[in-house]
Amino acid sequence: MASGVAVALAGGGAAAYGLADRGAAGDSAGSDDSVGVPVQLRGILPEKYVALIALDIGRPHGALRELVKQVRVAAEPDTSVGFALGAKLFGPEKSIPRRLKAMPHFTGDLLDPAMAHGDVLAHVASDKAAAIQKTVERLRNTTSPHWTIRWHINGSRPANRVEDGRGLARNPFHFTEGFGNPGTDRESLSRALISADQNEPQWAVGGSYQVVRIIRFATDLWDKDSVREQERIIGRRRDGGWLDGTPADEQPNFAADPTGRLTPLDSHVRLAAPDRRTPPPIVRRSYSYDRGNGDTGIIFSCFQRDLTQGFEAAQKRLEGEPLAKYLLTTGGGYFFVPPHGNKWIDTFS
Repeated sequence: MASGVAVALAGGGAAAYGLADRGAAGDSAGSDDSVGVPVQLRGILPEKYVALIALDIGRPHGALRELVKQVRVAAEPDTSVGFALGAKLFGPEKSIPRRLKAMPHFTGDLLDPAMAHGDVLAHVASDKAAAIQKTVERLRNTTSPHWTIRWHINGSRPANRVEDGRGLARNPFHFTEGFGNPGTDRESLSRALISADQNEPQWAVGGSYQVVRIIRFATDLWDKDSVREQERIIGRRRDGGWLDGTPADEQPNFAADPTGRLTPLDSHVRLAAPDRRTPPPIVRRSYSYDRGNGDTGIIFSCFQRDLTQGFEAAQKRLEGEPLAKYLLTTGGGYFFVPPHGNKWIDTFS
């Protein structure tokens, strides 16, 4: 929800990205080559549980292949595993995606270095919480002189479901989110995947830029506000309906409300996408987290073809929004999700 605005393979849409639909989503960790899109973007409905594990590599050229193998070996059968790459992994001689860099500090951020960035981000997802926990424990017990775990966080998607072709979930502020995602597979692909005409390295075509933001929610403060006030801050009803009466699965006409009488001009949804008919070009896959002692929030994650036009443009519009006082971004990073398959590993060999 905060700091920005989720995908199955369209029958004919993959051709433009040089991909092939060679299998069904949901394959086990060791068989990710059977599908034409990166693991993180498979399926309209994300798995209910996830662990994001950021790792640092001491010797990238020799250790990456070993790291990928060890993560897959550690994974339980009922999990899917994907990888994303941080900017520091690329040396000066490597073919780095043009927009990839370390995630900067944005207004209001308080990034903990121990929970930010990383050379490689492993994405382990499952509909079984026990499978995630066993995978993380097994990986933590795996020792290597070449790589270490920098940070890790577990997430879940309460009330995880599909409505009108969109994967929806409930966040810790009691609001249903996910309505801003594309309603078709083809649109999801066009928003998220690098195409051949973007002047990116050839190996990166079919990949995607990923933004991860670990955002702590001030739930006690939020719950002191009335539901009406909360809905005005967000710009939607808790169930996703619009404040002007437009159904949740349709787009409101903000132009018909120029003064913000119905939907405040500084509401989250109106700042994030002033024209709902031209939404931010991102695909969102967020999870809630609860680390105890009142530390709850979301693992905001979004995918896009271009960081500048996607997440960063929306983030700039959201600076100073009323919702900001309830949020604190403490970690995360920018990463690049390589195209499906294992050929990208050769870039570092």
